[in-house]
Amino acid sequence: MKEVTDMTANLVNDTLKLDALKSFQKKQPSAKEKHIIGYATGVFDLFHVGHLNVLKVAKENCDFLIAGVSVDSLVEDYKGKKPVIPFEERIEIVRAIKYVDIAVPQINMDKMEAWAKYRFNKIFLGEEWRGTEIWDKWERVFRPKEVEICYVAKVFHVTSSSIAAIIVERFDSLNGRK
Repeated sequence: MKEVTDMTANLVNDTLKLDALKSFQKKQPSAKEKHIIGYATGVFDLFHVGHLNVLKVAKENCDFLIAGVSVDSLVEDYKGKKPVIPFEERIEIVRAIKYVDIAVPQINMDKMEAWAKYRFNKIFLGEEWRGTEIWDKWERVFRPKEVEICYVAKVFHVTSSSIAAIIVERFDSLNGRK
């Protein structure tokens, strides 16, 4: 029951943060400054230092960071597999990261729909996406809206998939399968 109470409290807290974001967006910055709202999305499964680095770099380059956490059904649709960690737990992990101002569910891959809702100025994602067909398309779509696509260099060579592979390998080794 405590978990449900905690999740409800976090939803209320996120609602307040969304209200704060709307207030932040309405403030008129001086001519010298511009409020930068960042948006970084991911599955954030088996959270690791690579995820942390993207969020850290994103926060260093914006005033307010929104982290979109992919819901389980979305991950299953586009990756063809279920996340190891359920959505409710992954979003709690991301909410707890000091660089994240608000964590929101990412229910689809439509970045324009997210932009219409959050009005971010920058999108942050891993360097491995640069030059891909989908992100070349998003660069063209967002250019007239003055949204900058920021590719974060991969400084740690770890992925959730590589962690999962190591776990399977060690499990098999311990059980005499390899």
